[in-house]
Amino acid sequence: MEKKGAVAETVWWVQNSCMSTTVSRRPPRKYLVLAICCMSLLIVSMDATIVNVALPSIRADFGVTISNLQWTIDAYTLTLASFLLLSGALADRFGRRRTFQVGLVIFVIGSLMCSLAPNVGWLIGARVLQGLGGSMLNPVAMSIITNTFHIAKERARAVGVWSATVGVSMAIGPIVGGALTQTVGWRAVFWVNVPIGLAAIVLTFLFVPESKSGVVRRLDPIGQAIAIVVLVSAVFALIEGPRLGWTSPVTLGLFVLAIVAVFAFIVQERRTPEPFIDLRFFTSFPLTSGFITAVLGSSSFGAFLFINALYLQEVRGLSPIQTGTFMLPLAAAVLVMSLVSGRIVGRFGARPSFIAAGLFMAASALTMTTVLVHTPVWTLIIAYVLFGLGFGSINTPITTTVVSGMPRDRAGVASGLASTGRQVGISLGVALAGTVTGAGLETTLGPSFAIAAHTDWWVIVGAAFTIIVLGILSATAWSRRTTTRIAELLDDPETGAAAPVHEPA
Repeated sequence: MEKKGAVAETVWWVQNSCMSTTVSRRPPRKYLVLAICCMSLLIVSMDATIVNVALPSIRADFGVTISNLQWTIDAYTLTLASFLLLSGALADRFGRRRTFQVGLVIFVIGSLMCSLAPNVGWLIGARVLQGLGGSMLNPVAMSIITNTFHIAKERARAVGVWSATVGVSMAIGPIVGGALTQTVGWRAVFWVNVPIGLAAIVLTFLFVPESKSGVVRRLDPIGQAIAIVVLVSAVFALIEGPRLGWTSPVTLGLFVLAIVAVFAFIVQERRTPEPFIDLRFFTSFPLTSGFITAVLGSSSFGAFLFINALYLQEVRGLSPIQTGTFMLPLAAAVLVMSLVSGRIVGRFGARPSFIAAGLFMAASALTMTTVLVHTPVWTLIIAYVLFGLGFGSINTPITTTVVSGMPRDRAGVASGLASTGRQVGISLGVALAGTVTGAGLETTLGPSFAIAAHTDWWVIVGAAFTIIVLGILSATAWSRRTTTRIAELLDDPETGAAAPVHEPA
């Protein structure tokens, strides 16, 4: 068996030396490469949630409003969402290992700047830098994995490990954040990235092979810029709306700008020969449903963590480490279901996992609609376990669905779509959570916060049932036919050579 594996790796190296400009001198040590990629994903994904538990400490230290805390989260996730696809395309063009290393360096520098922040403005700016570095890691890591594991069954297992890493790292973030905030201080939640990031930089240089796409495509800076306008204007309006007023010229102008930018983006992408996002791929319903599910699932998760971190500390008076401990059942449930879901998807497809995820998340949110100031602990634990089971069920089927719906040569773009959906979801979830519960409050939160959060839980119930519906529809014969049509839109689905874009009659 070992001999066959060595032969397969040698054949893969010879083929890719000719076809995709791979410059490695020997076949990659596959599982070591996978571990290095997962190291980077650990810190990038964890940083989307590790700060949540530290938010009350940051608020007390800097004396800021909840809207400032929302920006502390969303400055990172918005930057990630805005540049993920561009980073994937740059990696395919200029080299995946090179882009990966640059991203690690920027991420480490951004983390150091966060830890030294003298005020909230500095902290938010450093979070933007972190997000820029992180955007060069998620899609590039998936691209490296796809080009390292050339046997379909091995690649599926590797994607499962990658997906589990994303889910688990996001879930353990509050636990690690609580422990570090309580024992060292909130600045330590950023220090933890430095040794892991430095180790990943060295290991990447030593063991990760360089590779590029066999097909070089032009960039679409106009489409990229319009996409950023859509995301930033919409989230800015949601976060600052309560403070500025929903009918203020600024708030209304931002919403109008977001809507106009959406239409401008569609026009730009349809007329560009090599668009930032090829909208034709969304004619595949499984791909579209996977992306929407990523947005809905992650927005629910982002809102869940944001609200509970404030509820447990500001309303119930728990310490950061106690808050992290409360989140332990959530993390354990995510870990278990991430592993189980991978096996379920491999054997039965994505639909059972999507349905299970929706049911668990809906049950959790319904439980949270009963939460008040002195709700029994066991009620909270049940809600956290249920939500962890739901979120743990969803990551592997999302990744599998989105990646399988794209040409192999666009691995960076494929993983970027799934990651973008997740980060957009977290940004929207945090923005909506703060808006509904009173983002403009400048006083200490009280019992009214728990009651105000009930609206958010009902929104999550709706999102969960939408996930169920999408999961069922994505496995129908009609859905499979929409996937088949993708091949007809491309000259060569294997290499990803796109057919010309025709304007509608």
